Order: sequence, then C-alpha cells, then structure tokens
Amino acid sequence: MAAPVEKKVTAATAAAYLGSTGLLAILTAIQGDAGLVAPLPDLSEPFVLALVPTAITFVAGWAARHTHRGPTSI
Repeated sequence: MAAPVEKKVTAATAAAYLGSTGLLAILTAIQGDAGLVAPLPDLSEPFVLALVPTAITFVAGWAARHTHRGPTSI
C-alpha cells in the first residue's frame, strides 16, 4: 500500500509552482525594462533568479509539519 504524501512535500511542491509562476510573471512584466536584473553580471542572472523559487520551496518545506507514519519495521 502506498504511503500518503507528506504535507511537507505538498507544501514544497505548491510553493515551487507558485514561486516559479510568480517569478515568470514578474520577468514577463519587466521584459522591456531589465532594471531588476541589470546590476547582475549576465552569466549569473539565471542562477540568481533560480534562487527565488528555491528559497520559497525551502521555507515552505521547512515550515510545514511532518506527517507521522508510525513505527516502521525493517
């Protein structure tokens, strides 16, 4: 029988989706004005921008409660 999906996984997945969607919406809105990322070197922009949904996902996973699965037998 499959184990239930932990709340941490669900929260992190939703946060990753919403964070990525929000970041893409912001980037689409400022497409003509790159002032948000202008101070960054061109090569580092994608890596720095990828940190936004990563940080949101980390915080959501860290803050969500752990799903207790009971005793396990090996």
